Amino acid sequence: MSQRITKLNKLIQSHLGEIFQRELSLKPGVFVTIAKVDTTPDVRYTRVSLSVFPFKDSDYVLKTIGKEKYDIQGALNRKLAIKPLPRLVFQIDETEEKADEIEKILLQI
Repeated sequence: MSQRITKLNKLIQSHLGEIFQRELSLKPGVFVTIAKVDTTPDVRYTRVSLSVFPFKDSDYVLKTIGKEKYDIQGALNRKLAIKPLPRLVFQIDETEEKADEIEKILLQI
């Protein structure tokens, strides 16, 4: 991965964190963290992996982001001074949930 893409990923992660804090309207008790940002080499798409607590509210978070996606994309576009502007694709990061499942299995052994 090029240094340019690495810097862009960090910048997008930082800006999205701010945008989520200010503009994303989630129900109380639901927390979202941007686990990973991965931009394609041609800068057309950025895959954003989200960590959700509690995990059972993951579908709710994706639906809420889906409704507000254009506002989030617009806010990010205003902060970035690059061309082309990457399109955001949101997904749930299940790493933590899978680690918990493995830990439970190991404790049963």
